[in-house]
Amino acid sequence: MTQKQIHDIKFSVLDLAPIVQGGSAADSFKNSLDLARHAEKWGYHRVWVAEHHNMPGIASSATSVLIGYIAGGTTKIRVGSGGIMLPNHAPLVIAEQFGTLESVYPGRIDLGLGRAPGSDQYTAHALRRDLRSGHDFPDQLAELRSYFDPDPTSHNPRVRAYPGEGLQIPIWLLGSSGFSAQLAGKLGLPFAFASHFSPEYTVPALNLYRQSFQPSEVMQKPYAMVGVNVIAADTDEKAQWLSTSHQQAFLSLIRNQPSQLQPPIESMEHLWTSIEKDAIKKQLGSSVIGSPETVKEKLQDFLNETQADEMIINSHIYDHNERLRSYEIVQEVAIKTR
Repeated sequence: MTQKQIHDIKFSVLDLAPIVQGGSAADSFKNSLDLARHAEKWGYHRVWVAEHHNMPGIASSATSVLIGYIAGGTTKIRVGSGGIMLPNHAPLVIAEQFGTLESVYPGRIDLGLGRAPGSDQYTAHALRRDLRSGHDFPDQLAELRSYFDPDPTSHNPRVRAYPGEGLQIPIWLLGSSGFSAQLAGKLGLPFAFASHFSPEYTVPALNLYRQSFQPSEVMQKPYAMVGVNVIAADTDEKAQWLSTSHQQAFLSLIRNQPSQLQPPIESMEHLWTSIEKDAIKKQLGSSVIGSPETVKEKLQDFLNETQADEMIINSHIYDHNERLRSYEIVQEVAIKTR
């Protein structure tokens, strides 16, 4: 079998809509749209935003609204959720929201779904009143998919999604463990794995997905996307310096003190303990940090390891222009001009 090359696969953007120190959500949204417009020009396939709540450094809590803003400011790039945390919502509401998005921006909307709450237990309670563990996720997913079915007899005919019914909106399952991998395979759906914060289980989860895959009306063969943290700059040294903002963000999460995205610093050694350092290095172990040459080599190594069909790039960088430059470098080394 011919080895995949990075030019052979699609690349996409995962935008966590960071709110930087001294910035605002309004600034974040403007930057997200600017990034999406550049990504469209550079040949990226899709832009996804993620649902997070009660986090001062992430602005994408109203995920469907932000998707509409980005789709409205671009012309052809796909826009979607990476992901919507389904346990936080009534499936009917998500069907209506994404039915609306697909109706306004036809053929451009993706619905990526996760089963984690994306928040702490207090926020989860505020969002949905009853604390479900996620074990009923397959039932929620089945209910959600039924609302898009053009045959109303496939579900409760008294409750139908307008808009939504009959629309062909790609549904992805997202995960950081084997549960969603196996479910995506069983249902014949595309699968996205959160390698950007759960690198150790990437290959086992992808193997489980491919082994579990059953052809469906949606897909005849498995399609796997992996999340990758990329901090690219013109030199390895600058990229390492820029990456300290991302490391500080994870340190604040470990300490249960989430904060706005901090500017880069010369060294993390005076901030973290050895235990914290090891934990962060483990979570960010698959990160690609460096110059164009380093990034190209490491992306190819990761592709060799995962045999992914697509990579979705997260560049959590404090300065917006440096973030744009990071995505531009990925485009230069990995995205074939089409």
